[in-house]
Amino acid sequence: MVLHGVDLEVRQGEFCAFVGPSGCGKSTLLNLVAGLDHPTSGDIVIDGRSTNTLSSHDWTTMRREIIGIVFQAFHLVPGLTAEENIALPLMLRGERQRDIAVRVDELLQQVGMSHRRRHRPGELSGGEQQRVALARALAHRPRLLLADEPTGNVDSHQGAEIMSLIRGLAQAGGQTVLLVTHSAQAALAADYTWTMCDGRLVSRTTPSTQAVRPS
Repeated sequence: MVLHGVDLEVRQGEFCAFVGPSGCGKSTLLNLVAGLDHPTSGDIVIDGRSTNTLSSHDWTTMRREIIGIVFQAFHLVPGLTAEENIALPLMLRGERQRDIAVRVDELLQQVGMSHRRRHRPGELSGGEQQRVALARALAHRPRLLLADEPTGNVDSHQGAEIMSLIRGLAQAGGQTVLLVTHSAQAALAADYTWTMCDGRLVSRTTPSTQAVRPS
């Protein structure tokens, strides 16, 4: 999907959702921000830095230091336990084992997975895997969290819990959040929502006073 004239600013600490039909450009937009795809024109500025001249190594560093990503398909390492999956980005940064253990314990408690810490992905439900994936994405305290259909592979109840966790943990950590979703209910967790169509931003809305956000 080609994006057309997409021009927006998401400020620090804001939670922005993107909705729209399949093929409208939502995931392309998120992939561009993540450095997984590269624009043919225009500029993406993250944390005050233009990404136009970033090398592949620079992008890897950005994702290790500044950006956290939650995918629909979880992308957990099958042979690692829940706690090992969460620890992985911290190990790649070369952090001390003692600090890693403290941070992993903290995140396991926050996502309600302390009792499943030694289970591997194949032994966890979809909702549990997404909780672990969220904890892993937040392990290095990124300033920007990208969530690509994080409720797409879980049921509605689990989806509501995941969105509540994303909003609560992001608020506590001061993260900026970009959410791509097909779910109007999931989008209610955001501060505002952009509707996309044919690669364009069509309209911006905020939750109505009658809408109930996940608590």
